[in-house]
This record gives sequence, C-alpha cells and structure tokens, in this order.
Amino acid sequence: MRIHDISVALSPDLPSYPGDPSVTVEPWHRIAKGDTANLSRISLGTHSGTHIDPPRHFNDAGITVDEIPLDLLIGQARVVEIPNAKKIGARELEPLELKGVERLLIKTGNSEFWGEREFRKDFAALTVEGAHYLHHMKVKLVAVDYLSVEPMDGDGEVHRILLNGGTPVIEGVNLSGVAPGEYQL
Repeated sequence: MRIHDISVALSPDLPSYPGDPSVTVEPWHRIAKGDTANLSRISLGTHSGTHIDPPRHFNDAGITVDEIPLDLLIGQARVVEIPNAKKIGARELEPLELKGVERLLIKTGNSEFWGEREFRKDFAALTVEGAHYLHHMKVKLVAVDYLSVEPMDGDGEVHRILLNGGTPVIEGVNLSGVAPGEYQL
C-alpha cells in the first residue's frame, strides 16, 4: 500500500492567508550557548498550512476542531481533479458523480503553488453554488489544495454553507503527487 502525505510542512517559508499570522520558528535554547538541549519556539495561526476549519470558524455556536468526530476524518475518500477552473461550481462538480462520496479532496492547479513563498490570490476555490451542490450531495468532508475553500472575493458564505451544514473543511492539502481516485484518508 502506498501512503501519500498530503500535508504541507510548517515553516517560515509557507505562504499565509493575508491578515493571518505567518509561521515563525526561533531558537529558544541552544547547546552552543551552554543550554542542555536545543529547543525552538514556534508561533503560528490556526489557519496555517494544512488545517481543519471546524464549524466554529464561522459560527460561535459551532463545534470546535477537537469536537469533530475522528470517524469523519478517517475512511474512504475520493480525490477529484479540476485542473482548469478557478471558480468551482455545480457545473464543474456534476460530471464527477459524487453520489455516495462522503470525503472529497479537490485537486486543482493550486497544489503547484506550495513551492512559492508569496500567497497567491488567484487560487481555485468553490463558489456558493458549488458549496450548495456539495451539501445537496451529502458530502461530509471537503478538502482543498490551498489556504481557503472560498475565493478571495468571498464573504464567508461558502464556509457558512459547508460548516453550518456539518461539513468540516480541510484546507491546505498538497495533492500534487496524488492521482484522482479512491483512497483511505
């Protein structure tokens, strides 16, 4: 069995969403300075790298990340590829035959951005219509290959449709080396 690590490594070189804190790693203790061990301090926002947006992200009454049932995050998943669309709506999703898919990982051209330090505002993302479609199809978990499921010009509605509908979102996965198909997440 082949295992794909779809997380991105946390480092100061990782892009961060505009307005979010960036990742910092600084020396705290160093053997070279007389300390007994090497130790670093890491600072980051909860929206850094590969992360889960729980319902609480856009709703004060929603569950927090530690309350998401693990069985929702583990199990059969489908990776689909939508390489050329920047706005992913029902038209892009309908041909993918998502009936019965509980965990959906959407691969776009975004995965190629992970080698860049600067945040890319032109990333591919779901539209409100696309979020409604996934909710209608009863998808229980959505993962996307950049730092937001929603376009830069979004107002939070894509997040609210998914999260208030009980569908957590995994943002910041790297699917560049993963072919479309069925997997265990």
